[in-house]
Amino acid sequence: MKIRKKNKGIIRTVIAFFMILLMICRGILVPELVVNGAAATEPMSDLQSPSCIVIEATTGTVLYEKNPDEKMKPASVTKVMTLLLIFEAISSGQYGLEDIVTISEHAASMGGSQCFFEAGETQTVEDMIKCIIIASGNDAAVAMGEYTAGSEEAFVNKMNERAKALGMENTHFENACGLDVDGHETTARDIAIMSRELTVNHPEIFNYSGIWMDSIVHKTARGESQFDLANTNKFLKQYTGATGLKTGFTNSAKYCMSATASRNGINLIAVIMGAETKEIRNSEAGRLLDYGFSVCSIYNDTEILSEDLLKLDNGEKKYVKIKSADSFTGVLMSGESSDNIKKEMVLYDELTAPVNKDDVLGCVKYSINGRSLGAVEIYADEDVAKLTFGLSMKKVAKMHFKCYKASE
Repeated sequence: MKIRKKNKGIIRTVIAFFMILLMICRGILVPELVVNGAAATEPMSDLQSPSCIVIEATTGTVLYEKNPDEKMKPASVTKVMTLLLIFEAISSGQYGLEDIVTISEHAASMGGSQCFFEAGETQTVEDMIKCIIIASGNDAAVAMGEYTAGSEEAFVNKMNERAKALGMENTHFENACGLDVDGHETTARDIAIMSRELTVNHPEIFNYSGIWMDSIVHKTARGESQFDLANTNKFLKQYTGATGLKTGFTNSAKYCMSATASRNGINLIAVIMGAETKEIRNSEAGRLLDYGFSVCSIYNDTEILSEDLLKLDNGEKKYVKIKSADSFTGVLMSGESSDNIKKEMVLYDELTAPVNKDDVLGCVKYSINGRSLGAVEIYADEDVAKLTFGLSMKKVAKMHFKCYKASE
């Protein structure tokens, strides 16, 4: 049976009407997510993981979160803090990558994922880092904790002190490796905080977290043997731009991960906690990162100061030279334009001498549509002494002398 052209037109109109109606309904029914003051369509209302978060690493801007402060067991994602303390110890000069670590009986006794070290065996710090970040070796993590602080207990105290200093309000560690113990818990937000601290201040971690396969050499009384390391983070091969960072699993914690990725100069950290399967964990980490990359862009300002002098009261000079960081980086959300960014210089106190070089004088604040993007501190770039009575008299005399000479 042939359909007349007129009927075809009616059918097309009806179909178009229902398609438009469907789009309108979707716009009405899909909830809106407010991210730091910028509205974005909720992309992941069907996420199965009970707790997650994604942040922009450079600034710490939260792009999406779901139950981010729910306390849960972190499994081997604990090792992010262990690695942070190791790299801080290296940076402070406490030890170097080539220093030798001796494995204790306690470290060698760790269960779970391990590199099967024997008590008395020695390894370099660098190889131990590889064992922690690539193979998630519990024995390696505990051995490095002992090497750093003298005992695992002392190292765990340092972990908790560092967590507190970072503002990780819902975190308490009981061990250096992440094995399930009562009271050993943290949150997605706190994992994001320590992951950001590690990756931003110690980017050399990426020299290790992206390694797919490597090996170490066991050195025991029975001789030497090669031990292969395979990265537990299969997400590295599944997501374009993935750079790390750490996976975790126990029967209680289920599947966890702190996933880092970089695209077009944007660095993101996505944290998944309590996923039922490895596939759900990896898939939802990818969705978080996809969303993060889609809603944010980086704003860079390399001309922070419009002037290099500030007026100074009661000083031997009327002005003081100032300086700031070389650049400022902020995150813009979808729909925001750098043309609308507002810069404001704010002085912390009335600018009065004396001023010492590198004193913090104030800051330049950045905002867009009332939303804060961050700030850059302003420092004095020279010493300026207080104007004394004697110096004041010299200036007056000098001024009178100039006036006298000018009148001759």
